[in-house]
Amino acid sequence: MSIYYEKTYQRCFGTFPLKGKVLFDAIQHASNIGYRAYDTAQMYENEMQTGEALEATGIKRSNLCLATKVHPDNFSDQRFIDSVEESLKALRTDYVDVLLLHWPPIGGDIAPSLKLLEKAKNIGLARNIGVSNYTAKMMYDAKEIIETPLVTNQIEFHPLLNQDVLLNASVETGIPLSSYCSLARGEVFKYPIFSKIGEKYDKSPAQVILSWILHKGVSVNTMSTNPKNIEENFNILNFTLNNIDINNIEKMKDTGFRIVGEDLVPWAPEWD
Repeated sequence: MSIYYEKTYQRCFGTFPLKGKVLFDAIQHASNIGYRAYDTAQMYENEMQTGEALEATGIKRSNLCLATKVHPDNFSDQRFIDSVEESLKALRTDYVDVLLLHWPPIGGDIAPSLKLLEKAKNIGLARNIGVSNYTAKMMYDAKEIIETPLVTNQIEFHPLLNQDVLLNASVETGIPLSSYCSLARGEVFKYPIFSKIGEKYDKSPAQVILSWILHKGVSVNTMSTNPKNIEENFNILNFTLNNIDINNIEKMKDTGFRIVGEDLVPWAPEWD
């Protein structure tokens, strides 16, 4: 895994649930700001539009870090590779930098889909592979099932949810974590603590939270259609939270606010 990839993927622009001109305009602005990592998925139904928008930026493919995810409905020998090839065609590329399994399969047997994921990399469809929404046990099991290292487990990660079990599993397995719902879909802004901390650094509450996520060793995935917010979400590497502020943010984990569960997504496992 290249140093370029590691640095670029720290700040990734997410595309869910954007489509059409809204998606196009957001990607143009994100690219102008400096984003080079972009995240999409078969489930988002916007891969083709994402590919068109990225091509319109004029940025060389080699300077982009592009991730997409395989829908669980395609976790079969008959559909997996074909679906990835369809994604590449839609994205106007010969490969993705990161190919992920979007969810664990219903039933809990992760081996077949992991082996198909590894096959996709081995035949050149992806430079790196990863997973999303895996539990700690799945992370440990994945290490034993396939030889290819997983470069990420993309999970719901924000200060209102305790993910220490997954953080520990990340250290022990060597599988890095990356975030989605990094700002808890706006729920974080209900808590004054983030604004108060931000005032000390002349930073927005969102920047404080994203900086905290990076401090935890977790890559940040954010989405916005507001140019000001897109810029703020990108400019998070020029300050460092002190230990007192980090510890105060840590206390917010007891809030226990989780967005994604079985009521929202049928593939959601029993979370740690």
